[in-house]
Amino acid sequence: MSRIVDLTSPIDSRDLDLIPDNQPELALVVAPRMDYLTHEDWGLDFMVASFGCDPEDVPGRAGPAGEVMHEISTHCGTHVDAPLHSGATCEGRPSRTISDIGLEELYRPGMVLDVREWARPGEAIPVEALKQAIAATGRDVEPGDAVLIRTGQERYTLRDPEYFAYPGMSGAGTRYLTGLGATVLGTDAIGWDRPIPAMRRAFHETGDSRHIWDGHYAIRDKEALIVQQLVNLGALPLTGFMVGFFPLKLTGTSAAPARAVAFVEG
Repeated sequence: MSRIVDLTSPIDSRDLDLIPDNQPELALVVAPRMDYLTHEDWGLDFMVASFGCDPEDVPGRAGPAGEVMHEISTHCGTHVDAPLHSGATCEGRPSRTISDIGLEELYRPGMVLDVREWARPGEAIPVEALKQAIAATGRDVEPGDAVLIRTGQERYTLRDPEYFAYPGMSGAGTRYLTGLGATVLGTDAIGWDRPIPAMRRAFHETGDSRHIWDGHYAIRDKEALIVQQLVNLGALPLTGFMVGFFPLKLTGTSAAPARAVAFVEG
């Protein structure tokens, strides 16, 4: 029997209170606003309206519970980015959307690249670090692999400033992995690239536009699917497992929230 490891971060609307003031755009990728509809209020009214009965007729004077989500992004929580997120074209063709991607492309042999030794807050993970982390797995990246980057962000929660100063991937690092054949790229950070404040600072200091979202823009050159906000990478072996990323079946979108699950033999 396979051991199942849940790699999906929980979505909790209370986390919206922890978004830093200088990065309000992160709210959409952390959680939606939620209305919680209770058994005794909304649920009871629903049953009375649905069945044309009196409140006393409803067993226990309680109907169903429910929730309504507001302002939820397709990039909320653990999610899969389709190539469309990185640009309108990919490899010279129209970029694929989430609904263009088959589940077989999202159930792949996995490997964990443990780059914690080289990861620095707000900085790009060096290509040399990726090479050494691949060597530590004992095998090469094979075409179709899901490569999961363990930066060490599991040490932090949304209550920690370090959570938002995560190490990220550069265009060079992204192209290195896709060049080896990886078709799914995952990270335990909230984003694939460096944090926007870090990229913004580098751009203004150098005037070099290659600092702008270079990890995602690299997908325009070589297609891959990016998965962000993974958890529990430390519970996995470096290789020898299958991993599935099962997104909501949305039509024509650039991403979808997903349940990410690893299947480890033994």
